[in-house]
Amino acid sequence: MKISVTKRANHDFLRIQDYLLTNWGDSSVLKFKNQVNDFLDILEIFPEIGTLEVPEKNIRGFQINSHIRIFYTVKSDSLVILSFFNVLQNSEKKNLGNKN
Repeated sequence: MKISVTKRANHDFLRIQDYLLTNWGDSSVLKFKNQVNDFLDILEIFPEIGTLEVPEKNIRGFQINSHIRIFYTVKSDSLVILSFFNVLQNSEKKNLGNKN
C-alpha cells in the first residue's frame, strides 16, 4: 500500500526533528525517525491499527511515543499521513479537518 505525506505532516516532522536536535541531540532525532519508520512498516500491514479519531473523515490516530501522535487516513489504495501532533499541546489545536 502506498504511503503519502501531506505538506503539513512533512512540516510537523521537520519541526519535531529540529526541536529534538536543538534540545536533545542527534540520538533523539535518530530515535524519533526510527519510531516513525517502524510505525509506517506496521501501518502498511495493519492500516486500521490507529484509533478512529474523526469517523466521518476516516481519520485515525496513533501514539508514536509519549509525546507524539500521528494522524492519518486510509484510502482505497493508499495511506495518507496528515500530521504529527505533540500531545502536550492543547488538544483543540489538532484541527484535523483542514487539508494541506
